[in-house]
Amino acid sequence: MPDFSPTQYAVPFFVIAVLIEMVWSRLRAPDAYEPMDTLVSLCLGLGSTAAGALFGGFALYVFIAAYEYRLFDFGAEWWSVWWAWPLCFVLDDLKYYWVHRAGHRIRWMWAAHVNHHSSQHYNLSTALRQTWTGSFTFGILFALPLILLGFHPAMIAIAGGFNLIYQFWIHTEAIDRMPRWFEAVMNTPSHHRVHHATNPRYLDRNYAGVFIIWDKMFGTFEAERTDEPIRYGIIKQLGSFNLIWSVFHEWIGMVGDIVQSPWRHKLSYLLREPGWSHDGSRETSDTIRARWIARRSSTNPVADRNPIAADHEAA
Repeated sequence: MPDFSPTQYAVPFFVIAVLIEMVWSRLRAPDAYEPMDTLVSLCLGLGSTAAGALFGGFALYVFIAAYEYRLFDFGAEWWSVWWAWPLCFVLDDLKYYWVHRAGHRIRWMWAAHVNHHSSQHYNLSTALRQTWTGSFTFGILFALPLILLGFHPAMIAIAGGFNLIYQFWIHTEAIDRMPRWFEAVMNTPSHHRVHHATNPRYLDRNYAGVFIIWDKMFGTFEAERTDEPIRYGIIKQLGSFNLIWSVFHEWIGMVGDIVQSPWRHKLSYLLREPGWSHDGSRETSDTIRARWIARRSSTNPVADRNPIAADHEAA
């Protein structure tokens, strides 16, 4: 089978789409783009491509080695097994949901993923903010079950490429809502705006790549509301357009916490959720949301009995 990377063919589309959205923003939403912020996004995208070329070989080696122990064999011409492609795409998206969720709940993985969320703007260029350091986390382990089921590493890579292409267009405020049937099944700009929000209601929600059904199945779905403007970025905003700082700030903070913490807590700063501290001096997304719910309940008793009814009452 010839080498095929779907993302490389999509690059011209990405560029054209960003330019079109820039024109739209000048006319309809002047604050959607900020020049320095966009430049950082572009540099992060280029750096991610270079990092993938430099360090992607390790993942490939692991996948090829694991493929030798596959439980099922699709044959020498595995690419011609038509039904394996849609099955691989769906299972790869399920894998993406869990690796993405882990990327928000395990600090070591968050250190690699945080730069994707570091912009306080939400536009198509934000989609280009990809990790430089993802190869240094254990995210590749999430793909091993697919390898062992018999899906060839190249098939998984191609499915992942199309998954990444799909996610590009949902990084925009130019599209409000899609038809209801589409919003019910697929990830959309509305759903993904929630994921990039720092509002307590929206923290750590909507991890989906292509199919939003995973969030609905596993209890992490939150719908976008028209009565609550979204605040983008991260809890502690960078406050800088320094490219190197945007890539490594969380790694630096994590290493500093490990060095300064007592021995019995060092591993926790690596594997616990972002914001966790052994002395309770910081807040995680769970504690922020709990405090927000408690505040709402104290001012609106309906919220304590039925949060959904309270939201309708407030709307």
